[in-house]
Amino acid sequence: MLDSIRWDSDLIRRYDQAGPRYTSYPTAVQFNGNIGSFDLLHALRSSRHASRPLSLYIHLPFCANVCYYCGCNKVITKDHGRALPYLERLEKEIELVACHLGPDQVVEQLHFGGGTPTFLSHDELRRLMSHLQKHFNLQDDDHGDFSIEIDPREADWSTMGLLRGLGFNRISIGVQDLDPEVQRAVNRMQTLEQTSTIIEAARTLQFRSVNIDLIYGLPMQNPERFASTVQAIIGLQPDRLSLFNYAHLPERFMPQRRINAADLPSPATKLTMLQHSIEQLTDAGYRYIGMDHFALPDDDLAMAQEDGTLQRNFQGYTTHGHCDLIGLGVSAISQVGDLYCQNSSDITIYQQTLDQGQLPTIRGLRCNEDDRIRRMVIQKLICDFELSFGAVEESFSIDFKSYFRDAWPSLEQMAVDGLIELTDRHLLIQPAGRLLVRSVCMLFDHYLHEHAGQRYSRVI
Repeated sequence: MLDSIRWDSDLIRRYDQAGPRYTSYPTAVQFNGNIGSFDLLHALRSSRHASRPLSLYIHLPFCANVCYYCGCNKVITKDHGRALPYLERLEKEIELVACHLGPDQVVEQLHFGGGTPTFLSHDELRRLMSHLQKHFNLQDDDHGDFSIEIDPREADWSTMGLLRGLGFNRISIGVQDLDPEVQRAVNRMQTLEQTSTIIEAARTLQFRSVNIDLIYGLPMQNPERFASTVQAIIGLQPDRLSLFNYAHLPERFMPQRRINAADLPSPATKLTMLQHSIEQLTDAGYRYIGMDHFALPDDDLAMAQEDGTLQRNFQGYTTHGHCDLIGLGVSAISQVGDLYCQNSSDITIYQQTLDQGQLPTIRGLRCNEDDRIRRMVIQKLICDFELSFGAVEESFSIDFKSYFRDAWPSLEQMAVDGLIELTDRHLLIQPAGRLLVRSVCMLFDHYLHEHAGQRYSRVI
């Protein structure tokens, strides 16, 4: 199962298409306004009765500067005084959610995302963590996965020491590209020294894991320049590395309107950059986990994939998919049992709702039986690159080939083309098809045809 991926230009030309990233199934596009705070409270009580472990995601949306490529929910401000009113509402949300959960429900995973989480002052970060510890049962033996996104331009050794003392043991660093011309084009000037200083601090302070994010397809990039960035990042030896495809969607993300489309690399150039990057990372010993993610062989993700326990949720690939995921903060998404729900993405509405003593849940979805079947299929393919039909049949009392008869002709064509291996009992993504696993997953997506006009990123 863990053979190296193989680059096949012909397959890529035929199967590279736009589609969901499947951090969930059904995807967030299916969320609707029929789900509200009552549904979340009911799901939380069910979670308490089942004593399920928890994963917490905290969204801290503030950034001092705008990065033109960014599509995250964020608030751009240099006024650090805006953090405290938000923090006060976030604490209220923590209280409203936690009172419906049990003290025996251990928080195995915690992630601070954004935005720039370290926009908060040291005192505010201490205050937030103290509030979480007061209302949730955080795993306190340093074996939990407590991670935070770091902007090296706004962190230093003292910041890293504070975070380690608060219990964080994993960091994720946005780099995107090290070339100054590319950085100017996206308004993110960040030196290699700034990044390496934070990583050195993390290693010295015994953080367990370092992740670095890169993006290919940004303005002014070319294969030679990007190869230099990838080589420099390999030299920093991150445990995990994400290599994202930049999707230029200025109609959806206003900051992207500041990018000159004429400066973007061509699709052929993007493919060359991706191919060279994969070769560099593979030669350096990194394993392709899937969906833009690479990890060293001894990383938790790689080992979980090897033993078949890797899962995927709104935080990406995870070893904690068995936990109920609770999202706190503006735009945060929760997955509790079969319920998906999302907070308001408008910070004003988010804060006003909490001022009224109400949870800011604004939309979501409850999975039906068909959703659960398809979720299992897509999860297995995107995490394991293989699927035993018998496992699905046993879990849901269906005949796999009959249930998915509409997809079968396309699957057979993929098998002829060498994308997959297909028998009456299993589906195996071939090494040449692993970069295109989203295209296979799309065959099992019941809702995809309903959103033909939805703009997605391309598979590659």
